[in-house]
Amino acid sequence: MADRAVTDPLLDARLVVRRDAFVLDAALRIHRGETVALLGPNGAGKTTALRTLAGLTSLSAGHVTLDGRDLDRPEARNWTPPERRPIGVVFQDYLLFPHLSARDNVAFGPRRHGADRRAAQAVANRWLERVGLAEYARRKPRHLSGGQAQRVALARALAVDPVLLLLDEPLAALDARTRLDTRAELGRHLAAHPGATLLVTHDPLDALVLADRLVILEHGRVVQEGDAAAITARPRTDYVARLVGLNLYRGRGEGHAVGLAGGLTLTTTDTVHGDAFVAFPPTAVALHPRQPDGSPRNTWPAVLADIQRHGDNLRIRLDGPITVAADVTPAAAAHLRLEPGRELWVAVKASETRAYPATPESVR
Repeated sequence: MADRAVTDPLLDARLVVRRDAFVLDAALRIHRGETVALLGPNGAGKTTALRTLAGLTSLSAGHVTLDGRDLDRPEARNWTPPERRPIGVVFQDYLLFPHLSARDNVAFGPRRHGADRRAAQAVANRWLERVGLAEYARRKPRHLSGGQAQRVALARALAVDPVLLLLDEPLAALDARTRLDTRAELGRHLAAHPGATLLVTHDPLDALVLADRLVILEHGRVVQEGDAAAITARPRTDYVARLVGLNLYRGRGEGHAVGLAGGLTLTTTDTVHGDAFVAFPPTAVALHPRQPDGSPRNTWPAVLADIQRHGDNLRIRLDGPITVAADVTPAAAAHLRLEPGRELWVAVKASETRAYPATPESVR
């Protein structure tokens, strides 16, 4: 990553798209050999960004520059149609041609780029072998499993040697077991791809496993960007906090204390001054039937609002001066007789919290 910091990005784009009341205005830069995951809630603009890069949606302003070549720059009346862009796309539903075999689906791109039938099929055969589907070359999409169809779609996208590879929720249509295996397979191919890759996904696990860097998009704007460690350590919006599984609050820091809007002050081991965030995981929240004595400084009364299964544990939502999520074991829930409306005391150790400045310069 150090080398990437001093080299020009392979993709340099500022995507400005205006659609009725919605405006996408996001900068994206991806270096050679890098995979970037674009995450965000529904309606954030992820699909619009991908379609704009692919040439399926035109920019209102800004630019798309790939490998030093402008593909879209409205102010210069410069626009390159999708078929002439060195870009491969894997759509969420794969969009394989149902009447063509797996081999002919993969050969379609090289044929469109001028290769004759024999050369295109030779390319297709090599890619099908690389994705482990050589023996399925003659099968049509309806005779392929979801994971096999995904790999054919990936091979079709890579068969044209794309400078930029775009992946739109490529694992969303798969069941849990197939998704696990296909994610690992996809990761190997992305690691070997010499160009730039943009992965659009809702799934934080896909992003954490497959991407070198995360870009978080909300309401058409980039709100946070960085590697997984940086994002998970210091989330800056409620969406990002939920994505990485943290309770997040914004307040005013004065040394080791952060005052929150609800009147509660949280004590931390970090030192912050001015506008600040404080975060802690649901596992750091302890629940007590009455106010604890001589325990953590951070205690407050709360009412249990909701309880749901969360993996092997239970995820509790508590209302009070702040709304907080807590994870408890089924045994602890039974011992505390947890049910909606139950009055409890919440405790969080200062050492379990993380406080940091809420400064905009960290959102690059």
